[in-house]
Parts: sequence; structure tokens; C-alpha cells
Amino acid sequence: MSLMLAEIHEQPAVLERMIRSEGRRIARFAESIKQRRTRLIVLVARGSSDNAALFGRYLLEISTGIPVSLAAPAVHTLYRTKLDLRDALVIGVSQSGEGPDINTVLENSRRSGATTLAITNEARSTMARIADETFLIRAGRERSVAATKTYTGQLMAFHLLAAALNGSRRFAEVERLPELASLSLGMRPQIETIVERYAFMDHCVVVGRGLNYANVYEFAIKLMETCYIVAERFSSADFLHGPIAMIERDFPVFLFAPPGKTFAGMKDLLGRLTKLGAETVVISSENAVLKAATRALKIPASISEMISPIPYIIPAQMFAALLAEARGLSPDQPRSLAKVTRTV
Repeated sequence: MSLMLAEIHEQPAVLERMIRSEGRRIARFAESIKQRRTRLIVLVARGSSDNAALFGRYLLEISTGIPVSLAAPAVHTLYRTKLDLRDALVIGVSQSGEGPDINTVLENSRRSGATTLAITNEARSTMARIADETFLIRAGRERSVAATKTYTGQLMAFHLLAAALNGSRRFAEVERLPELASLSLGMRPQIETIVERYAFMDHCVVVGRGLNYANVYEFAIKLMETCYIVAERFSSADFLHGPIAMIERDFPVFLFAPPGKTFAGMKDLLGRLTKLGAETVVISSENAVLKAATRALKIPASISEMISPIPYIIPAQMFAALLAEARGLSPDQPRSLAKVTRTV
């Protein structure tokens, strides 16, 4: 078994450990943020952590009503612009905590009046030293270059923070995530039956919307870095504004379609793709879309859209890891990549 697959299987334990070890710390921090009447949240990250931040943006805005922005690090590092961040919370997200540009943003933000928070897997990292508070992923060492357990750990940190900020109304749902992650791991036999079909795929599109839009980016980056496939990623709304024109017969399209606010739109898009003759692979619990797909990956439980991203990304992670092996590649050591990428 590859390191990537082994680490995918560690995720329920990581999520459980986060709830047990970080839940109270996060609740205390959330209370302090509410008392400060924070008016803006800014998220800063790169790579898979940036995808987790995209999820955080949706979840925090939906849960709290506070506007959330994704930072452009070059504004700080290349253009050296001083921002007014009074009454803001700036959250750095990094598995290693050693990205120079991310840490520069946190340092500048503190000087500009912001409260700063680090979400990282490394307690002794530069990021943890810079930030006012740190939430630890507690994933243990991640040896595969392709991030899996740190990504879902970052999603869990945002779940815990959002639940605390909105008065814990969704905390009972969040506590189910380790169990739901375990159920998703049971999908491996489903994936193994179809993955060989895509061993020679060289391009595809990944589509989703809303809370699972982050998973669209994360699945695509996994296909690119472990399988060397050109994987374009789109919101289903943006996809209809032009990119759908490239779809022709047998063009592979992967869709995240959980029940909830985005489901009707995803179902309609699947219908259009079917008429165009696309090769559709749908990740969903809902028979209304699974039966219309070329290939279906059935999530074992019908899960609220609010907590669906972790259970829905796990089969996508497994698909990428198993597809890499089917292509004769090692998902653990992608060419041209290192575990820590330093950009300025």
C-alpha cells in the first residue's frame, strides 16, 4: 500500500483526535473573537491548504454572516502594500507552517491591527510562533508529498471554529465526521472496480459548487500531482458560462453532488452532460443522479451538505491514489515536487 493510501485511512483517527484535543481551545478562541466584534475574516494559504481555505470561506460566511476574504500574498510580499486590518481576524493555513509568503502576511497583519490565527500540523513551526493562537491538526507526520489527512484536518478546524462561532448549533453534526469518514473509506472496493477504466485518461474536468467547491480544486490537484492528468476545475455555475463548450462524446467529467442547496443545479448539469455524451463520474448518495451517471461512486449515507466535504473528498483521494498506481506511478513522490514548497 502506498503511503498516500495509508494516510487516507488514518483520517477518521485524526478527526477524532482533533475534536478531543482542540475542541475546547477553539471554543475559547471563538468566544474571544465574538467579544471583539470581528468585522472581517481573511484567509491566507497555498496549495491544498488554499483549497481548505476556500471551504473555510464558504462555511464561515454561511455560519457567521461575517465577510470572508482570501488573501493575495503578493500584495504583501511583492507589492509591499500596508493594509488596514483593524477588527479583522487573519487565519493562516499551512500543513508545515513554513511558507514564507503566508508567514509574511501573518506578520504584516498583526502589525496592521489584526488578530492572527494559525491552522497547522506543526506545533513548532514559524507560523505557530508568529500567530496569536494556533489550532493544531494533530495528524502526525505526513510522509506522502500529496496532502490528504492534513487537508481534511484543516476542514475539521474550520468546522469546529464555525460551530463555536454560531453557538455550537452544528457541533453534534461535526462530531459525526470521524464515523462518516470511516464509512467513506469503505468505498474502496467501488473505486477499485472502475479505476482501471481511466488508466489512460490524460484530461478531465471536475465540477461542484458551494461547500464542495473546495473539493473540486482538491480532487483536481490530486489528479494533477499524482497522476499527471490535466484536470480543469469549475464551479457548476461558471462551467455553464463557457467551458461546457469543450465537452464532447466520452470527455471525462467528475461531479460532486451532495443533497442540499446545490443538488438541483448539479442534477440539471448532469442531464446536459449526458445529452452531450460525456463520460460522467458522480460522487453522491442520491440515486437521482447516480443512476444517470456513466459511473457512480455511492456515498454510504445521505449527509447534510454542511458536513459533506470531508466524507466526499475521501473517495476522490482514494481514486487519485489508486489511479496513480494503475498508471504505474508512485503517488507518494510526484516528480518536481517536495513536501514543503517555499514561495514569496
